Amino acid sequence: MTTRRHFIIGSVAAGSSMILSPAVLAQAKQKVVVIGGGAGGATAAKYIAKDSEGKLSVTLVEENVNYQTCFHSNLYLGGFREYASILHNYDGLTKHGVSVVRARATMIDRDKKEVILSNGQRLSYDRCVVSPGIDLKYDSVPGWSQAAEEMMPHGWKPGAQTRLLRRRLDAVPNGGNIVMIAPPNPYRCPPGPYERVSMMAHALKKAGKDRSKIFIIDPKDTFSKQGLFQEGWEKHYKGLVEWLGPKIHDGLKSVDPKTGTVVTGFETYKNAALVNVIPAQWAGAIARDAKLTNASGFCPIKPESMQSTVDSNIYVLGDACIAGDMPKSAFSANSQAKVAAMMIRNELTGSRAFPARYTNTCWSLIETDDAVKVGGTYEAKDGKITTVTPLISKTGETAEVRKETQAENMGWYAGITADMFG
Repeated sequence: MTTRRHFIIGSVAAGSSMILSPAVLAQAKQKVVVIGGGAGGATAAKYIAKDSEGKLSVTLVEENVNYQTCFHSNLYLGGFREYASILHNYDGLTKHGVSVVRARATMIDRDKKEVILSNGQRLSYDRCVVSPGIDLKYDSVPGWSQAAEEMMPHGWKPGAQTRLLRRRLDAVPNGGNIVMIAPPNPYRCPPGPYERVSMMAHALKKAGKDRSKIFIIDPKDTFSKQGLFQEGWEKHYKGLVEWLGPKIHDGLKSVDPKTGTVVTGFETYKNAALVNVIPAQWAGAIARDAKLTNASGFCPIKPESMQSTVDSNIYVLGDACIAGDMPKSAFSANSQAKVAAMMIRNELTGSRAFPARYTNTCWSLIETDDAVKVGGTYEAKDGKITTVTPLISKTGETAEVRKETQAENMGWYAGITADMFG
């Protein structure tokens, strides 16, 4: 009697080329599609492909040929880095077996488990990693819009805006004022706006523009590393930087991009040489359209795995997710990606998984060789990613300590970009 067992043994014994051919074996690989080639997506794609040793098919969907890091873009504004030094390509990922598709992911069909691309292509997946970063809420600042971002640049998404902001900063005349509209929580890179102010102040000081001033209109009562930044501003840029919280400015009422005017409840700033608007933010559109977000506009995840709480076949990383105590930073996204990669390999290949451990540090340069940091280690606890060991620079540190912190900052940049793309 012919049985299923006899059929399988007989087919193998007959040396069936269809069963054993590499092409068929490749088709049988389970598929992982990664959306977004930033610190979360690029890292996840690399580690899933590399550590699965060819057992999984990994495709990274990224429309840009080069990736410009938002981290250290402030150092470009301040003249501490060249623009080319914050650009990176994806060539290194292909060496680990990642297929890079140059297209924009326009939709996730969660029922069919397919990612639909701008070129009409459909990519099926067994697991999908969503790491699209943030989108800007253009209607969150009265009088501002996407059409106005050329006149009042945000510089909060990489590329042309970063270079525009640098040109506009360089063009500020002596005596011309800068107004920054800081964002409400939560947003990408909590210390970022205040490092940017430091780098703007450095550029003004270096150019001898001692009659200019920077005003920060902030909707928050406090901000990341506040004591450290304010100590640094007082030391290096006395009289040049003025931070105004909501109790002082009485609310942002409107901006006029054509005239460079910013109106608050307390004061009107007219004819500003540069208005840098950093608006409210939410998860990238593809995450919102796929219904992976909650009322906050960001994506809830399981803290022990980075798995979406909405769809068990999807993992969400970086700025788009709700990561508990972890800030929205490149270091966080890179750390989260490694946890997600481990969990996906465990699910699809049976490889070993360990309890999730996360880490993050955010460095900020205030002035030449004067850098500060904040961060910590984290673990899944009480239903969220929770701080285990916090760290932060102290006010009053020596110049030697601050110089060492800046050396760490530059070393970290070289290390993380090599880890993402190497």
